[in-house]
Amino acid sequence: MFKLIFNTYKTSFSGLGRETWLLSIVMMFNRCGSMAVPFMALYVTQSLHRSEVDAGLIITLFGIGSILGSATGGKLTDIIGFRPVQIWSSIISGILFILFSTISHFSTLCVLTIVISFFSDAFRPANFTAVANYAKEGTTTRSYSLNRLATNIGWSVGISIAGLIASINYKLLFIVEGGMSILVGLSIFFLLPRVKGFIKQAKENRNQMMIAKPWQDLFYVKFILLTTVFITCAFLMFRVVPVFYKEQWHINEFAIGIIMGLNGAVIALFEMVMINKIEKKRPPMFFIIIGAFFFAVSYLLLSVPLLLHLAVAIIAMVVFTIGEMLVLPFINTVVISRSNEYNRGLYAAGYTLSWSVAQVVGPLTGFYVAKQLGYNWLWAGIAALLLLCAYGFSLLTKNMKS
Repeated sequence: MFKLIFNTYKTSFSGLGRETWLLSIVMMFNRCGSMAVPFMALYVTQSLHRSEVDAGLIITLFGIGSILGSATGGKLTDIIGFRPVQIWSSIISGILFILFSTISHFSTLCVLTIVISFFSDAFRPANFTAVANYAKEGTTTRSYSLNRLATNIGWSVGISIAGLIASINYKLLFIVEGGMSILVGLSIFFLLPRVKGFIKQAKENRNQMMIAKPWQDLFYVKFILLTTVFITCAFLMFRVVPVFYKEQWHINEFAIGIIMGLNGAVIALFEMVMINKIEKKRPPMFFIIIGAFFFAVSYLLLSVPLLLHLAVAIIAMVVFTIGEMLVLPFINTVVISRSNEYNRGLYAAGYTLSWSVAQVVGPLTGFYVAKQLGYNWLWAGIAALLLLCAYGFSLLTKNMKS
């Protein structure tokens, strides 16, 4: 039995290149340090003693910076390459996170939040492109899954530690995240190989051929619009739900960190094996649609009138994580399948913009609906939107086949 399990894991990880492994290790440290943002709403409400609306405003401003950073990062990736964009965005955002910990003036924090998220999210399209460029032929989906595995191991460890740090001192979260971000930038500089002649080759390609733009790809535009709504709904699990756990269910910060970290732990244990087993059995859109149903159920569980709040929170996170394992690797596959080496940065920027828009629209809207109508109406509304997204993806699949 144990030999079978070992062989299954061995098969799932075999055939991946050295650069793919190095990039994933760097990402693990990146996500291990990404502990401040999930607690940002709690920092505003608990440490700065501001309202939930102010907390939503801070996260929304973080999303605005993310939109600008994702778009700029994607464009720069196609011009100067994914390596320098990752290095400089990591180092600069790390310095700014440390600066964030020294400021308590709310208006200044609002401005700094936009600048931090600009540099922090310029990293995303560059990293997305790096995975595709380092992946060996036929290993793209598994390369992204390995990257997500590393991401979620880092997330699981980082968010759990973050819960402990937050229970002691919220400001220390930003110092630790800043330090880790700087370390990531330096690691990419020293460990990952330089792409020789990238700028020269990119200029020659742009001069010699017409490069398709993502906004000219009608299927991709529809797919990204649906993905944006979808991710906006999913995103609230890590922004609004922690505040709900603290204020409505009276779960402490340490336990919230463990619950959030469970997401990464489950993904780290099971996603690579699952992807290896199912990726060639059905089209990517099939798994995206099924995953949407799991997401919807996870939010509906938060409305269950049980007193065993901690148990319900854990079950909801496990169900949510199953949906995530079915959705995100295959969204990556769809995005990459529509692009090529000359426009991958722009396509990646289009996808990462979905996450940025989710940060703008999601938390502020979520907190507003919760304040006006109550959390149960919010969970029901999110579940309904997720089911509509599943229906939209199914229509898009039929249009693609016709």
